[in-house]
Amino acid sequence: MFKRVLIANRGEIALRIMRACQELGIETVCVYSTADKDAPYLKLADRAICIGPGPAKESYLNIARLIAAAEVADVDAIHPGYGFLSERPDFSAACRDCKIEFIGPSPEAMQMLGDKVDCKKTARAAGVPVFPGSEDAIEDEDEAVRVAREIGYPVIIKASAGGGGRGMKVCHNEATLRSMLRVASQEALAAFGNGAVFIEKYLEHARHVEIQLLGDKHGEAVYLWERDCSLQRRHQKVIEEAPAPHIDRDRFRKVCESAAKMIRNAKYAGAATCEFLLDATGEFYMLEVNTRVQVEHPVTELITGVDIVRMSILIAAGERIPFRQSDVQIRGHAIECRINAEDPDHNFRPSAGRIDTWQPPGGPGVRIDSHVVPGYVVPPNYDSMIAKLIVHADTREAALARAARALREFKVGPIHTTIPLHQRLIENTDFRRGGVDIHYLERLLKGGK
Repeated sequence: MFKRVLIANRGEIALRIMRACQELGIETVCVYSTADKDAPYLKLADRAICIGPGPAKESYLNIARLIAAAEVADVDAIHPGYGFLSERPDFSAACRDCKIEFIGPSPEAMQMLGDKVDCKKTARAAGVPVFPGSEDAIEDEDEAVRVAREIGYPVIIKASAGGGGRGMKVCHNEATLRSMLRVASQEALAAFGNGAVFIEKYLEHARHVEIQLLGDKHGEAVYLWERDCSLQRRHQKVIEEAPAPHIDRDRFRKVCESAAKMIRNAKYAGAATCEFLLDATGEFYMLEVNTRVQVEHPVTELITGVDIVRMSILIAAGERIPFRQSDVQIRGHAIECRINAEDPDHNFRPSAGRIDTWQPPGGPGVRIDSHVVPGYVVPPNYDSMIAKLIVHADTREAALARAARALREFKVGPIHTTIPLHQRLIENTDFRRGGVDIHYLERLLKGGK
């Protein structure tokens, strides 16, 4: 087991990793930017090292500074968390070159599954259902038009090297496709350093269902069932739940088995998530594989009893997955609400600043993952998420009631948060009956359905 781990992240995920390490008897080194110098969780680490100014590119995205901090602190391993450098093969490779264990997949496995074009090829070989579309990156407009005519409009242009909505364009006709192709490529190049794009069939109405996977260094892989993440805004998840309501579980089991086969074939070690869209006929189509711990991992932890962050550390240390697929059972229902420092009544305007009132909910089946305490100042430099409210109960109906109760208890001020939006969504009739798709929330916010 590792003696000392550097946490190459910030906020709630840094604290989450720190707690997992401490329970394993591992010393923790937490890096921070000058914007986070007063973050309260830094006091819980065995050591904290400043790695630069507030802008992420000069701190949390600076590989050289992170490696330097790791070498100064003499750590055995680095945990990247999510976001920032967590899915960068060059960061994983830099760790390996410096004889530091990267708590996540190898650069080769990350490249294979993180690049969407390569990932689709790997998925097809394992029998994972994928969207009809281009098999390789699109080279020119004429090729894009040919592919679109073959699969039919609407189509979607996607960045091969990234996600989060960047480099993503929906096209309903040839004229739009031709005009958007270069725009998407330029966005992808700016965001990911790689302008390669590809084309897939676009589903107007679909649900987002993803499978949590674990692979180890001994060739084993298991799936921890699924999460439904259909409530989204601008391709960013808002509410997640596990298990997904209203799916054919026997049919879905085959999809899960093929996803586990895919990461096994890729010699993948660590936590991974295989994301799918589910159409109205019950067919699944793979979107991508996230080669890291997901923001929404707690809902899976609560329904399976598997500590995913702890497992990622044990796997990186060379241990085998300590259970078999048949041991993974679904227990009850869990729902997660992402609480952001934003004003939903004013187009989700960021609401950075000091938090004077911080009254999180409690009681049975309520979990809060957050780094916030009274007096914490939300910096304007990073993602606006300040907490995750996760509830668990025996049934989905009971989980919904628990989430509604917990949201009523949750008091934050004077900054604005998305708590009022979550209260509205948890009480929403369509959501309560499991009848929403990935565009539902944006239609709702515009006054429609």
